[in-house]
Amino acid sequence: MLRYLPFLLVLALWIYAFIDCLNTPEEEVRGLPKVVWVIIILLFGEVLVGPVAWLVAGRPRRVPAGGAAAAEQQPRARRTEWVAPDDNPEFLKSLKDETARNEEKLLKDWEADLRRREDELKRRESGEEPQPPQD
Repeated sequence: MLRYLPFLLVLALWIYAFIDCLNTPEEEVRGLPKVVWVIIILLFGEVLVGPVAWLVAGRPRRVPAGGAAAAEQQPRARRTEWVAPDDNPEFLKSLKDETARNEEKLLKDWEADLRRREDELKRRESGEEPQPPQD
C-alpha cells in the first residue's frame, strides 16, 4: 500500500490543480492565459512541474485572513455565485413570460380556428360551396 502512496499524492495534486485552474475565472489567472495553464498542467502533471507551477505562479492570490483593509485596497473582479435555475428570479420571470406568450399564441390560434369553422358552418347552412382553407 505504501508503494502506491507517492503515485496517489501526485494524482491528487494533479487533479486538484487541474480543477482549480478550470474553476478560476479568466480575469483572475496570473501570468499566462488560462488555456495555456491548462495545457501546462496536463502536459507536465506526471512530474509535478505543471501543477506546482500553477499553484505558485498562475493561481490568483487570496486575501489573507484579517486583511480586510488590504482587500479594499486591491480591487478584484467579484465572483458571481452560481444560482440554481429554480432559485433565480430572472430565470423564473423568463419562464413566466415565455409561458404567457405561448398561451397567447395558442389562444389566437384557437380563435382563428373557431372563426374558420363558424364561417364554414354558415356557408353550409346557406348552401354555398365550401371554399378550401386559406392557410
